Amino acid sequence: MDYLRRAAARTQAKAMLTILQRDHPGAAERLGDGALDELRQWPGLEVRDVPDDRSGGGCSVSGAYFAGTPAVLAVATSASLARREFTGLHELGHHLQQTVVELMDVLLAEPDGGAALEDAACDAFAADVLLPDTLADRHITAVGPTADDAVALWRASNASRMAACVKASERLPAPGHILILDRDGILAFGASHGLPPLRRGSDQSQVPVLRTALSGQGHAEGRGRLAYRDGAVVGEELYLQTAAMDGYVLAVAVTDLAPWRTFAPSVRYNGPEAASYTCAHCGEDFTSFARACARCESAPCPDCDRCGCDRKVSERQCTACFVVHPAAMFDGASSRCRDCD
Repeated sequence: MDYLRRAAARTQAKAMLTILQRDHPGAAERLGDGALDELRQWPGLEVRDVPDDRSGGGCSVSGAYFAGTPAVLAVATSASLARREFTGLHELGHHLQQTVVELMDVLLAEPDGGAALEDAACDAFAADVLLPDTLADRHITAVGPTADDAVALWRASNASRMAACVKASERLPAPGHILILDRDGILAFGASHGLPPLRRGSDQSQVPVLRTALSGQGHAEGRGRLAYRDGAVVGEELYLQTAAMDGYVLAVAVTDLAPWRTFAPSVRYNGPEAASYTCAHCGEDFTSFARACARCESAPCPDCDRCGCDRKVSERQCTACFVVHPAAMFDGASSRCRDCD
C-alpha cells in the first residue's frame, strides 16, 4: 500500500482554504470563532446532531457527510463543543472536496480515487481553521513536538484535542503518529504521518509504555509496537512519549528523531529485502536476495540460473511452430520447442 504523503494533504488543505475564502469571504474567521453556528446559516447545508453510534465509521472523527440537497453534515452529540466544532469543519472539508471541481480533480488523480487524501485533508483543513501556524510555532520547535508540546498547544487555544493532535502531527520529524487515548487505552483519535493509520476505537492498552501511562499520571517514555486490528497485528517498533490531557493521554510515536531524546536512531527494520525481477530468458517472475548483475541490474533467475545479459543469443525459433521462444523452452540442442515435442 502506498501511504499518503503528509505534503499532499497539506497542499489540498491550503487549496481548500483558498477556495473557502474565494467563495465565502471572511468565512474562515467566522468558522474559527464558532464553526457550527456559522455552518447552520449556510444555504444548501444542514448540520444534523446525531448519536455517536450513528455517525458512521468512515471518518477519523465522530461524524459523517451525506451529499444531497441539502448536503448533511452529521456531528455526534456526545462529544465536547470543541470536538463538535472540529468534526463540523472536518465534514465541511468533505463537502468542499466533493463539490468543487478543482479539489475533485486532485482526488481523482490518486491511485485509490482519493479516499485517503480526502480524509487526511479534512483533518488538516479543520486544524488550520482552528489553530493558525503562528500559534503552533510558539509551542512546537523545529525539532518536532514532544507530548508536552502538543498538550501545551491545545491548552493555549480554544481548539479541540483532535485539532491539536492534527496540528502537532504536521510537525513530526519522522514517520509516526499523534494519538489521543481514553483512560481505558482506547484510541479516541489519531493523526498519522508516513505510517498506516490506526483505527479509531482500537485497544492500545496492552502496549507496555502506554499501559504505564494509563495506570499512572499519564507520563511515560520508551519503545513499543502499536496495535492494529485490536492487537491481532502490531506495527513496527516506535519511540513513544506520553502526557496527560485532562482525562485523556496524548502519545507521540515516531520511528526515529524523537524530539525528547538527544540520540534516537531509527528503530525501523533495515535488513536485506528481496527484489523482484522478470527473467529475460525464461520469462518467469521471481524474487531474490542475490546481488544483481552490475551490467543488466538483474539477479540470476532461480529456474535457468542466468541474469539478463546476452538476451539475443538465448532465443531460438522452433522449426515446428515457427515461434521464437526463450532458450529455456528447448531441451538441449533440440530444434523443436517443448510445446511441439
